[in-house]
Amino acid sequence: MYQGVFRFFWVDAFTSQPFKGNPAVVCVGEKEVSSVLMQQIASEFGVSETAFVQPLANGFSLRWFTPEVEVDLCGHATLSAARVLWQHGYASSNSDIIFHTASGILKASPGRKGIWLDFPSVPVQKKEIPRELVQAIGVQPVFTGKAGDDWFIELDSEKAVKNAQPDFGKLGSLWKKGVIITSSATKEIDFVSRYFAPGEGIDEDPVTGSAHCSLCWYWSRRLGKNVLKARQLSSRGGELTVKPDRERIRIQGEALILGSGSFNRMPEKLSSGNMK
Repeated sequence: MYQGVFRFFWVDAFTSQPFKGNPAVVCVGEKEVSSVLMQQIASEFGVSETAFVQPLANGFSLRWFTPEVEVDLCGHATLSAARVLWQHGYASSNSDIIFHTASGILKASPGRKGIWLDFPSVPVQKKEIPRELVQAIGVQPVFTGKAGDDWFIELDSEKAVKNAQPDFGKLGSLWKKGVIITSSATKEIDFVSRYFAPGEGIDEDPVTGSAHCSLCWYWSRRLGKNVLKARQLSSRGGELTVKPDRERIRIQGEALILGSGSFNRMPEKLSSGNMK
């Protein structure tokens, strides 16, 4: 009737300080569980992303869920998963980790100043954004485009990015994916950003690794740099180093495990009344 022990870890990603960066829960299990159960667990934890990791013969499977939907790519929960696998002995601390995901093969590598993630590059295509979306976000764009499924908006200053106050209810009703707002920054930081996805159950994501697949593509070309320092201007804040690498993007950050626990009994089958 019940599946075995399912361990979970609470992690703050893209930070070395507790209660900063982006929180994620990483669940590690030996047996595959249903998508419905994964979604219910993610909804129960209520953080922006819950990652589900299962050992494979040639690496680990990895899936990501917000409190409301499964997503195809998540940076901070991948970073968190790598920290858990190394620190708790699921993977050799000196070796790369290969993740099999909906976005293909992803790799995490240990680095001197943090974990390096190898992610796909996401080009930004110039495109006019609907006026009602701009009004819901409450900004004055200097450039708009699409980055995969996300809208990408450049503003004229770091202050404009920091002070933006979207109408999340309106934004979520108009757009079911994410919105990136960004600008160039100070000499110490090359660019800043924020990320909104109320249509996926996340009003504002504290630090969004996957958004930097397009941010790195965009700003490396705009600034003519091969290594860039980035800061996400959420209330929790977070910093990343990003590097373009041909058709890939390398993202570096740290992650801190705050605690762990286990589900000793998980229902093997869910009743129809528990289905979403």
